Amino acid sequence: MDSATSDARTPLGASADNGLKIVVVGGFGVGKTTLVRSVSEIRPLNTEETMTKAGEAVDDISEVRGKSATTVAFDFGRVTLDARNVLYLFGAPGQERFWFLWDRLFSGTLGAVVLVDTRRIGDSWYAIDRLEHHGTPFIVACNDFGGTAYAPQQIREALDLDPHVPLLDCDARSRASAKQVLITLVEHVKNQHVKNQHVKNQHAESRHTKGRYDAQGSARPQVPVPHQELAL
Repeated sequence: MDSATSDARTPLGASADNGLKIVVVGGFGVGKTTLVRSVSEIRPLNTEETMTKAGEAVDDISEVRGKSATTVAFDFGRVTLDARNVLYLFGAPGQERFWFLWDRLFSGTLGAVVLVDTRRIGDSWYAIDRLEHHGTPFIVACNDFGGTAYAPQQIREALDLDPHVPLLDCDARSRASAKQVLITLVEHVKNQHVKNQHVKNQHAESRHTKGRYDAQGSARPQVPVPHQELAL
């Protein structure tokens, strides 16, 4: 897959004071670097190195024969949401020998995009497992490499996705498509926050209500406070 790089050189606004960290993760060669490059408003920082013959014995390149470079640390890009909020994008390395970096990248993350190549769907299991372990909200985006098309339900079953996890198709080379992926993630994170807050409020109300009853389930009598003891 060809990569695309944004030519924009947008300076960070002086009023921007809320940085939101997003991680793009997935298997080897699924298009993480390409997605960060296509959507970033600045020239992305990347740590790509040329692939060599020696690496063929370590990385499975049978499905990515056209790939000539690989990320060895992480990619970094930036997208401004509004005057105060900025997304900082981190593209994680996909090779198994760099997976130890993922837990560090997930620290402090608002949410994550799991980028999937449906020809190698098993390569995405570890990313989903680690995100679920950390309790990090995430969405799944299937990058278009051509080939056999699968129904969304087939992909959900193959990845054992919870029903609430958004699943969408994308083309990592397209800025518009990559932006839609980020919009979907931000909306999902917002919905999860509202849902979690609702649950917390319900638990707080339950504790409050329980405190008004004794062990037998009877309402505790309200003891009147003498007038002279009131704080005036």
